[in-house]
Amino acid sequence: MEEKKYYVNEHAVVDENVEIGEGTKIWHFAHVQSGSKIGKKCILGQNVNIGNNVTIGNFVKIQNNVSVYEGVELEDYVFCGPSMVFTNILNPRSKYPQVGAEFYIKTLIKEGASLGANSTVVCGVTIGRFAFVGAGTVVTKDVPDFALVVGNPSRIKGWYSEAGKKLVFDENGTAFCEKSGKKYKLENNIVKEIN
Repeated sequence: MEEKKYYVNEHAVVDENVEIGEGTKIWHFAHVQSGSKIGKKCILGQNVNIGNNVTIGNFVKIQNNVSVYEGVELEDYVFCGPSMVFTNILNPRSKYPQVGAEFYIKTLIKEGASLGANSTVVCGVTIGRFAFVGAGTVVTKDVPDFALVVGNPSRIKGWYSEAGKKLVFDENGTAFCEKSGKKYKLENNIVKEIN
């Protein structure tokens, strides 16, 4: 019998037909459903649910009480704060159920994005690379790369580097992050890395 190169707590449930990367840890009362792919060195906290056919990148951290439903994709280095919420249907009705992937509206969380505790991501949006979603924020539309969004509905309140440092732009619209050593340019409410 081949030794597993990941950890699954004895009180967690991992269904058949699941891929789990090396070094990943799945904690108490988590459930990983069939068809899911979880990358390497991820951490799934207590009471995390990963829906059928969900793809999760490498080095993703999902804190306690988060459900990642079918139709949601998390790229590498995504952080999901405690009890944050994803959805996959815009107009749910118990009397008129919409069950199956054909009804689910895709949501993409790009590399390095951080989703604060108790935030809600309404399905159909893309959250950009290294974006920050503040605690309790309700995201109803796409979030640009490096943006900090807060409130209900979410609004851009600032810009942060890949390393999580606040970007302060000069008169030319450029900023430098000492922690990452990277430069950034702000033009037309879009931030990009520059050389």
